[in-house]
Amino acid sequence: MNKTVRIIILLLIAAFAIMQLFQPERNKAAVTNDDIVFQMEIPQPVKKIIITSCYDCHSNQTRYPWYASLSPISWMISDHVEDGKEALNFSAWGQYSKREQISLLDDIFNAVSEKGMPLMSYIIIHKDAGLFDYEIEDVCSWTEEAAENLMN
Repeated sequence: MNKTVRIIILLLIAAFAIMQLFQPERNKAAVTNDDIVFQMEIPQPVKKIIITSCYDCHSNQTRYPWYASLSPISWMISDHVEDGKEALNFSAWGQYSKREQISLLDDIFNAVSEKGMPLMSYIIIHKDAGLFDYEIEDVCSWTEEAAENLMN
């Protein structure tokens, strides 16, 4: 192997090693009473779907796989979770106004019924997060009923 190639490889290894020193903060806060599971009546099958298919990106309870400790993957996951929580944070459900909750339930209905959520990139890695048609129907029925209850 020529000297230039060896130097480039060593520099790449050093850069990768240095990147590991800069890890984003983990999304792992204590569960509070603001969490949707304490704020709303949710049928058990739907609660399981929300926790399995949504919480990693849309709550303060991200379950991290082993590779989430490797930079730059850790940075991408952190950005993805931050974006997800900005759109909807199930851990902060009790902090949303009733109007916001109704709007978010409508957003959940639309995202799930159109198969936009969970993201395909997430399902590929987390096989248990994919939704069957009957699960989509369960979630959509619940969101409609929950929004109607909030309006009354």
